[in-house]
Amino acid sequence: MDSIHPTPSPAMSRRRKIWIAVAVLVVLALAVQGIVARHLTHSALERDAAVSSVQTVSVITPMLAAASQDLVLPADMRAYADAPIFARVSGYLTKWYVDIGGHVKKGQLLAEVDTPEVHDQLRQAHADEQTAQANYLLAKSTADRWDQMLKSHSVSQQEAEEKDSDMQAKQSALNSARANASRLTQLTSFGNLYAPFDGVVTARNTDVGQLIDAGSASAGRELFHIQDATTLRVYANVPQAYASQVKIGQTAELILNEQAGRPVTGVVVRTAGAVDPVARTLLVEVEVKNPTGELLPGSYAQIRFRLTSGQAGLLLPGNALLFRPGGVRVAVVDAQQHVKLVPVKLGVDYGTRVAIAAGLSGQERVIINPPDAIVDGATVRIVAAPGRAASGVTAASGAAGASAATAEPSAVLAPASDALATSRAASGAAS
Repeated sequence: MDSIHPTPSPAMSRRRKIWIAVAVLVVLALAVQGIVARHLTHSALERDAAVSSVQTVSVITPMLAAASQDLVLPADMRAYADAPIFARVSGYLTKWYVDIGGHVKKGQLLAEVDTPEVHDQLRQAHADEQTAQANYLLAKSTADRWDQMLKSHSVSQQEAEEKDSDMQAKQSALNSARANASRLTQLTSFGNLYAPFDGVVTARNTDVGQLIDAGSASAGRELFHIQDATTLRVYANVPQAYASQVKIGQTAELILNEQAGRPVTGVVVRTAGAVDPVARTLLVEVEVKNPTGELLPGSYAQIRFRLTSGQAGLLLPGNALLFRPGGVRVAVVDAQQHVKLVPVKLGVDYGTRVAIAAGLSGQERVIINPPDAIVDGATVRIVAAPGRAASGVTAASGAAGASAATAEPSAVLAPASDALATSRAASGAAS
């Protein structure tokens, strides 16, 4: 039996114990490593969750608006005097003396119209006038004789009064005949067409031998069109928001594409004095001198008004505003990275920017594109736009706010369109 199951030696027992101890230590080390790794992973997840739970936002500081803003509007250029020339009598055109582009003086003969019917009517009117005058003279002498006989009681009072009444009737008929003759005399003179003022003929719509119908635009045909463009009337419709800033006597600049870099200065001479209830605009007239005739009436142009305010205000992009039931708010981040919803009062809307009339000092960090669910006291983390720090966005916005520019002719020259794009990019990256 001893030969079949030999007793292990002490050395083998020690080695076995060592291997067992090493195996236990390895198992314990692996268990400790797993526990520590899980703990570290859990801690990292907690930290990541804590970081992710803090909302990231982009901020800007309100920019300081310039003391003056440029308002550019489409303009309607018209000649100072503009008149279509129509015939006052019907007939055939016998001759015309001026053509398009011709410069005329006031009272200059433009054309002649043959009116034989009117001349015949005038001769008839003169004959009727002579008949009425003869009847009046007879009635007057008869009335005078009856008055003399009445003094000697040779005729009755009734007969004398009848003769006086007949004389007065004949006098009225004479006055009527004279008025008719005068009317036809003036009508005959309308066969000659004269220039009503100094100007340029811009249209001639007739020729020799053409039948001319008397009347205005509703009944007749326009024969000539004359404009005096030595001074231009430039009309613009100023939006209601800026109507109070446009004053009579202030200067304005006329801008034409074909005269880039050479604006023409004009003066506001009058306004409509009331806002159009449909368009909500104020009609403004600017007078522009054009002695050389370089500016053509009817051309497309823009008019620039430089509007000044009592003090420079603050501007914010429209995507920084929160419209709540209690009023307009902006989300401001304080030094502890907490959100505060500040009520503000809005001023003039400049399109991409809105003036802040009250509520901000100008040093606040205002969140761009704040979420609707944002509340007071929420903790946030500020991030910058890609490739640009948040302060850089603010600096760019402030620099652009100093000068205004616009692509819309009916809006104030919008400041900092690139800064607004940067702000929106920052907001998009944050979300």
